[in-house]
Amino acid sequence: MKKSRTLLIPFTLLFLFLAACNDNNSNTNSNTNAAEPKTAGVKTAVKPEPDAQVAVIETADYGRIVIELYPNIAPQMVERFKKLVSEKFYDGTAIHRVDASLGIIQGGDPNTKENNVAAYGMGNSPYPNVPAEFSDIPYERGTLGAARTQDVNGANCQWFITLKTQPAFDKKYTVFGRVIDGIKNAKMIMGAPTVAGTPRPSDKVVIKSVTLQPRASFPAG
Repeated sequence: MKKSRTLLIPFTLLFLFLAACNDNNSNTNSNTNAAEPKTAGVKTAVKPEPDAQVAVIETADYGRIVIELYPNIAPQMVERFKKLVSEKFYDGTAIHRVDASLGIIQGGDPNTKENNVAAYGMGNSPYPNVPAEFSDIPYERGTLGAARTQDVNGANCQWFITLKTQPAFDKKYTVFGRVIDGIKNAKMIMGAPTVAGTPRPSDKVVIKSVTLQPRASFPAG
């Protein structure tokens, strides 16, 4: 049975999100023990060094989001993400989860290319899961994180962006990048209307393409 790959909401935030997680369309594992993952260490005091390439996410209706990647912080997750981008894995997928109270948008699930909404949040790539690469980089406005199952080593292909400071996620989800352009577009996506009782946007938020482009072409804003 496939497991949903998503943010595991800590108990203090779980109550705020339960209303969006009570039906078969949920992509959230409501595990209150998930706030204290067991992992072999956290990378500390390492300054992120941007990759030579950025990921450019082009949406159908919300414009562009540009993300710099941090291979010195999370080399395996960056490698996986770039591999999938180069294979056009994300083209045609959708942002399947938005939550203004938590300040997140989540995408990267290949299941969202289809119309079976019950499977949203449960999709994988053809490749093995990526081990946790936790660091002390905080989840702030624009941080890119790797969504995962209840297993701390359960990241694969899905990702999320935080649109506000979210310390409950710090050192519990792999940080592997940051939005450097298009943060307002990401915020608009977060505010999209949702299907009642779910975090799924009412109108599909389609990602037309994700491409790798030179970092030098996108000075940090």
